[in-house]
Parts: sequence; C-alpha cells; structure tokens
Amino acid sequence: MNPEIVESFAQMVREKSLDKDVLAGIIEEIFGLLVKKKFGNDARYDVVVNMDKGDIEIFLERTIVEKVEDPSTEISIDEVNARGNEEELEVGDDYVEKIELSQFGRRLINLARQNLNQKIREIEKDIVYNEYKEMIGEIVVGDIYQVRRNDVLVNHNKNELILPRIEQIPREKYKKGETIRAVVKEVKKNQNGPVIIISRADNMFLRRLFEIEIPEIYDGVIEIKGIAREPGERAKVAVESQDSRIDAVGACVGMKGVRIHAIVRELNNENIDVINYSDDPVVFIQRCLAPAKLRQIEIDEENKKCTVTADTDQISLIVGRNGVNIRLAMKLTGYDIEVLRQEKQLDEYEEDIELPELREELGSDIVDILISNRFETAVEVLKAGVDKLKEIEGIGEEKAKEIIQILENQFEEEE
Repeated sequence: MNPEIVESFAQMVREKSLDKDVLAGIIEEIFGLLVKKKFGNDARYDVVVNMDKGDIEIFLERTIVEKVEDPSTEISIDEVNARGNEEELEVGDDYVEKIELSQFGRRLINLARQNLNQKIREIEKDIVYNEYKEMIGEIVVGDIYQVRRNDVLVNHNKNELILPRIEQIPREKYKKGETIRAVVKEVKKNQNGPVIIISRADNMFLRRLFEIEIPEIYDGVIEIKGIAREPGERAKVAVESQDSRIDAVGACVGMKGVRIHAIVRELNNENIDVINYSDDPVVFIQRCLAPAKLRQIEIDEENKKCTVTADTDQISLIVGRNGVNIRLAMKLTGYDIEVLRQEKQLDEYEEDIELPELREELGSDIVDILISNRFETAVEVLKAGVDKLKEIEGIGEEKAKEIIQILENQFEEEE
C-alpha cells in the first residue's frame, strides 16, 4: 500500500539524516488523524509503517453487535457475515479490517499530504537548527550567492548562512560565486526556519584561524590567553607557551612570518601583534604598548587603572593611528590606560641634525635665517625654544612654533 509515498520519505531519511523511527511516528500520527476524521474520534485503529519495505497498513478495530449504535466503534453481525470471513465470529468479538487509502476520499488524502509536508518541513528546520547550533564557534566554508546592501548570503551544504554588515571586515569586498570562510556565531529560530549568522569580524574567527595555521595552538602546547581586535585594522593576540622549550611568539609568527602572513591575508591585511602573555600587569601592559618606550607605569589593580608616562616622541607609538593601539591594549589587558606626556630632555637625543640637512623640511629661507643667527644644529634650535626664536627678525611666534614642531617630528621619525 502506498509504496511511492513511503519511498519518498525513505529518500528523505537518507538525504536529511532523519531518524527512521521519527519519520514512521509522523506517518502514523498523520494517518491516525485521517482515521479519526473518517470514522470518528472514538475509533480504535492501528497504523503500521514499514520503512524498509515501503509499506503502510491501516487497521480499524470494531466490536461486533446485533444493532449498531456507534459506527465508529461497532459493526453489525450481519455485515460481518456478509463479508464472508473465514473465521467464525460472534456478537461481542472484535472485528479487525484493513482500510484502503481509497476509502478516505480525495479531500482527506490531500489534507494528509499537506500535514505530512508541514511536519517534514518542521523536522528539516529542526535538523538544520540543531546541526548548526552544535557548530557555533567553528569555521565553515561556503559560496557567496547573493550580495545585498546590509548582508551577504552564503550557501553552505545547501543551507543559507547570513553574513551581516556588522560581522563583515570593513572595506572587504565580496563577489557572487567567491568562496568565503567565516565562523558560525549565532543560530536563531523564526517562523521561516533557522537563521544562521556567520562572522568574519568576531574574535572567535581569528582564534580559529590561529588554530588552523599554528599546530602548537591546536595541540594545546601554546595557549591563546586573550584577543583584542578592530577588524580590518589591527589585532593583538596574547599567547603563552606550556613548554619552556617553545617560543610562543616565534611559533605563531613562523619562519619568515609565513604562518602569521597566511592569517593576515585571510583577514584582508589586518595587522596582527602577537604578544607574550604575563601574569604581571606591569610587564603585560608594557608588552602590549611595544614598541613604544615607557618611562614609568603605575598600576591600580583594584580599580583596573593604569597610568603610563612616556616621552613626547613616544606618544604617537603608544596611541597608534586613530588611537587603535591604546584601545586594543586596554581591551587585552582589561586596564583603563592613561598616558602622561613628559618632555624629552634635549641632551638625551642620541644624534643631532645639521640645519643644512633640513632645508626641505624647514625651507631654505628659514634655514639661512637660523644659521645667520648662529644656530648650527636642530638640537640648538630646540634648546632656544619658541621664546627666543620669535625674537628673530623674519620668524615671529607662529613660525617659531611651527619650526619647533617640525624639528620634534623629525627626531620622532629618527627614533
């Protein structure tokens, strides 16, 4: 009976990894509803589904009576005898008959088909939901099939994954048909089925890339202690080796930087600083702000605050472009870092610069004026300061400030 129906469901079992017993239970439930609609809610029945043979059998059980009062549960002895049963049955016995699908009529059959399709779709949605729920935090590889204004749709094993704009790497371009890697970040349910959110901007994506490219991290020899990241711009990763013979930073960077460069390319050339972790907050903060040279670090562990003192020419290194370096250092260390500027003593400059070498930066006229006023080097000009320079004819206060700024920047570049 109905082998084509069961075969279609058996195929679904194979394709969707649907449990046979679950599917058989659904078929039993649907055809049971069919029996109740045809014979009444009190009807006694049995639906037998054999998924292997591709067979569905429906049996209706009724009590034999002299006069039928409830057709859903009773059948007359005359009707039983008229059917010519081989075994002798009497009033009070149970009569079991096999119900053919054609007895239900087209309307009920269509209703059953609709209910079956709905149930199967719900199960398919649950299967996809549970599958990706277990994959949260794992990298998936899919093909981009639609690029929209606020998100990108990715095909992964015939399932739709969504890469929202907020989870994309800024300035990264996506094209239809391209292969893309991302981490499964979130799986939600809605009326239309599971919504699978993937991310390339999440810290977990960077963590998983480190595990893929660096065997020591995958094996647990090197541990990632923390990640701070501004996607597409810069990231800081703190690592610690569990084996004193292995240099954590060196293993992550790889020979000639081959390992870290593979990760950088995947992240659209995002700069990555790999830092040796330390339990000592002073040491850790100092490493996070490298290569800047710090004069002093004061720690308030209770309030998670830190005050850093550094020379003027080190401030730009500490802060970084658009403040990204210090923001990442604060994220990674958990400390609110305040930077205090300290003017560098002029006698601390290791090298001086002859003024004629600065004609391009200062302009030939200014250099000639300074030389004519007995200044020979940049340090001598810095020592004079704005107050003395503004007294020179042809310079003035604004120009004096500009000269000092140019020379300070010049020494900063030399550092």
